[in-house]
Amino acid sequence: MTGSQVWDDVDDYFIHHLAPDDEALQAALRENEAAGLPNIAVTAAQGKFLQLLARVQGARTVLEIGTLGGYSTIWLARALPEDGRLISLEYSARHAEVAVRNIARAGLDRIAEVRVGPALESLPKLADENPAPFDLVFIDADKANNAHYVEWALKLTRAGSVIVLDNVVRGGRVVDADSTEADIVGTRAAIELIAAHPRLDGTALQTVGSKGYDGFALARVLA
Repeated sequence: MTGSQVWDDVDDYFIHHLAPDDEALQAALRENEAAGLPNIAVTAAQGKFLQLLARVQGARTVLEIGTLGGYSTIWLARALPEDGRLISLEYSARHAEVAVRNIARAGLDRIAEVRVGPALESLPKLADENPAPFDLVFIDADKANNAHYVEWALKLTRAGSVIVLDNVVRGGRVVDADSTEADIVGTRAAIELIAAHPRLDGTALQTVGSKGYDGFALARVLA
């Protein structure tokens, strides 16, 4: 078997035993496909990882930057208590419309809210509301602005909060210090910000699976 086939088979095995999709999650993926959304949502195993991370964190509030069709939103919102709150920021009105339907079908619209517009415009507006600090921030949006998103996450969290930055490997291109590609420049800036910032303690892991070769960064906010 090729490497990618092994990754697919192993993901299928783990998902079957540890992170099976239910009807609401399957319906969300069908809705995303029918609406022509790009096939870039997290896998079920990755969604379950985010859910468990939120539960281990004891999260009551979650900020998601990048909604797409709401698949990861559903996984995260299910980790929250009845009075929990999840705010998800989505650039595309069309994607947000699909996400809102998917979230409502999953019975989570009382917890999860989708806000439409460029995140760098939505984040200052959110800050102006003076919300309670978010316990977990999941960043999975345009990679060029990754460092800006990490900076905003710091403003909207507290000591002990967790920040997850997805898709940091960029097919291995993240090591190219001479790259002028926006996704590489933005991702490297975010990684270097996490490394240098006195209020962040982080790491990054490479992953393989049915979405191919990738990885994520994980950081904890310090006092």
